[in-house]
Amino acid sequence: MENTQPIIVKRVKKIAGGGHGGAWKIAFADFAIAMMAFFMVMWLMSSATPEQKKLISGYFQDPVGFSESASPYVIDLGGSPTPAPDRTLNPEPSVTPESTSVDISEERAQSIAEEMERERLELLLKELQTKVDEDPQLRNFKDQILFEITQDGLRIQITDAENRPMFDLGSARIQPYFEDILLALTDTINSVPNKISISGHTDAKPFAGNAGFGNWELSANRANAARRVLVEGGYDEDKIARVVGYASSALFDRADPLSPINRRIDIIVLTKKAQRDIEGDSAAPDAQAPESSTAPQSDAAAPASGVAGEPAPPEQLKQRLNIFEDGVLQFDQVKPE
Repeated sequence: MENTQPIIVKRVKKIAGGGHGGAWKIAFADFAIAMMAFFMVMWLMSSATPEQKKLISGYFQDPVGFSESASPYVIDLGGSPTPAPDRTLNPEPSVTPESTSVDISEERAQSIAEEMERERLELLLKELQTKVDEDPQLRNFKDQILFEITQDGLRIQITDAENRPMFDLGSARIQPYFEDILLALTDTINSVPNKISISGHTDAKPFAGNAGFGNWELSANRANAARRVLVEGGYDEDKIARVVGYASSALFDRADPLSPINRRIDIIVLTKKAQRDIEGDSAAPDAQAPESSTAPQSDAAAPASGVAGEPAPPEQLKQRLNIFEDGVLQFDQVKPE
């Protein structure tokens, strides 16, 4: 008789740790929540203002006064809480606002203003240099365009080259390339609020031609011609403080008075102090400027002699400058009485 009884195999699964195998997860979760709450408190404390910290301290010391005040919360979106003075046991925290005003002397304020203005002119200088280096049209004339910071402001000097003059010989007619230089620089110069002074210079070679027309008139005419190009290029005419001709009285190369570099146009972006000196002393004679040089806006001529501010007698006044008209200086002869 065959044995048909089935064979039963019993496998016992052993679990290490018994019934407490997942308890550590709950403990870790509690720890993580506690750490998160701790760091949130630290963050709030670091970002809270001294006034908010005092109010929070007052809330924990006397919550009754806060709960019955205008706001039941320590920090409310509608505003900071105000303890009820009739119920609180603690005095209302007094916060003395810190004074942010600083007394600055007039000299110190002026020094700060001059320093800021100098930084602005230095930035303008870098911008102009970058424009000359990057503009293919200006790069060809890089040797003729000079920049420097002076006590009067940023000086831009555009000079003649040996075989490349800016004007026709003995004339104020501008060469096309010089006009392109002025037009290319106009927008950058006009970007600052400072006023400018334009001056014309010649070499020491005497002017040959009309007996009543010389290097003084020629240099002034050329400066005024440069002014007209700037205005046509979009420069604000109200920001032109002075147009003046110096002839050969301020040579660039004193060792060679006939050098072409002495024939130049100077554009000075004036500092506020230099602008005040020009506009405030416009009636006084200039130590370096010729008698025929003046700003386009002025009709008066500087006295030829005598004390500054007093009118010269007719016999001492040889010429009176009216205005610049079409690039030519117009003179009226004053006959002595």
